[in-house]
Amino acid sequence: LPNYTRVSEFVIVGFPSLQPEYFHLVAWFFFFLYLTTVVGNFLLVVVFALERSLQKPMYIIMVSLALADIGMATVILPKIIARYWWNDGALGFHTCLFQVQMIHYFGALSSLISMFMALDRYLAVCFPLRWQFIEIHIHLLNILPHLCHSNTVNFSIMPFCGSSQIIHAFCDTMSVIPLVCGDPSRQIRDAFTSAMTVLFVPLSFIIFSYICIIITVFYYSPQGRAKTFSTCATQGCIISIYYIPRFIVFSTPYIPNLKMTPDKHIVTTLFYSLLPPLINPFIYCLRTKEIKQILKRWVQRRRDITPTKPAVAVTVTK
Repeated sequence: LPNYTRVSEFVIVGFPSLQPEYFHLVAWFFFFLYLTTVVGNFLLVVVFALERSLQKPMYIIMVSLALADIGMATVILPKIIARYWWNDGALGFHTCLFQVQMIHYFGALSSLISMFMALDRYLAVCFPLRWQFIEIHIHLLNILPHLCHSNTVNFSIMPFCGSSQIIHAFCDTMSVIPLVCGDPSRQIRDAFTSAMTVLFVPLSFIIFSYICIIITVFYYSPQGRAKTFSTCATQGCIISIYYIPRFIVFSTPYIPNLKMTPDKHIVTTLFYSLLPPLINPFIYCLRTKEIKQILKRWVQRRRDITPTKPAVAVTVTK
């Protein structure tokens, strides 16, 4: 191939229109976002590890999601923080390809875990008498890593030419493909097919399960309607945040009248990649009665063992 170049590293550009005077502000924002995401999800993992009462299928799935969220934030954020804090956007060739694979892996993992959480809720509401005897949860968790290794583009054998600058906050399939020599239409098609499969197969089941839950509760359990609708509404918001922007980003090249500037593309991608990991632990901790009771008990126990200052006797002389 003419102009063949063996790329040794890529450069993360980040937001092309961002002025240098805002670099440190953006770096601090991403730093606090990363810190909050990791601490919140790690707290959920610690609660699960220390409390035997939580060691059951539903919470195993929830902790799996927390670990996936920590992984996604750790893969994405440290490099973009370094880009704006120390102007260090360089990323080795193989490191970039590893980031592509990990972002795909954790994204697919989160999508499939959301499907399994919907499955757990579906079994609990629609088949309450058989729910405790169904061991499908554990078997599904065992095959999660295999399901997440769907077909991804193998960039390591492709030639790169021209610029090595990635107009994005991280390396992903859609940002690396434009740097490949020749016609990348086949690679784009493969990436789109893989992404849509990982997105719409779980999403289709999630929608189906929610419809079944609503029908079951509406006809058979009037007392639980408000609670069930509240739970479904909360999870529905999280799912909408995750799926709708992702669909827009991947569909933009195929919709003629839909155009996105690089800055809007990056913001949208970061929105669906980082917002769910940020809010998931707070939603599940605040809306799960069992976890709230455990946290209250921990706080109360901490207060009980906190030493108080001894009383000081004061002598008053007349």
